[in-house]
Amino acid sequence: MNKEQKYQQMLPQLAALIEGEKDEVSVLANTSALLSETFGWLWTGFYLVRDGELRLGPFQGSVACMHIAKGRGVCGTAWEQDATQVVADVEAFPGHIACSSLSRSEIVVPMHNSQGEVVGVLDIDHSELSTFDDTDRKYLEQAVLLITNTLYL
Repeated sequence: MNKEQKYQQMLPQLAALIEGEKDEVSVLANTSALLSETFGWLWTGFYLVRDGELRLGPFQGSVACMHIAKGRGVCGTAWEQDATQVVADVEAFPGHIACSSLSRSEIVVPMHNSQGEVVGVLDIDHSELSTFDDTDRKYLEQAVLLITNTLYL
């Protein structure tokens, strides 16, 4: 099964898994587990906007940075620019925060509340270069939309 087929299979599973659930931790924990199990990435999780910074939320993977300032690293940049960041080589990204030396590529997708404000980000790391592309962007943005429609509308 190719990557796109995995996403097409995963999205209905995610929708069924989180349907009607309003507990943020439960939704984000199960989402990170589903994504991690489906794709086997190095690190999959969420950072949530709290008190003017991104704070570590539910995730799958090794220990992670707990606080990220707006505009710092890939996650802080996605928050500041309100745009998905696809990074082929994290070492080439200005200001990259190395939470794990194993991380080589990354994708970060902003999450929004019903007012359009960024309330967090989905952050995914891989141990190989150039893992993420427009296919990942397309489907992970759809996954985040499912999450935000469930939790924040």
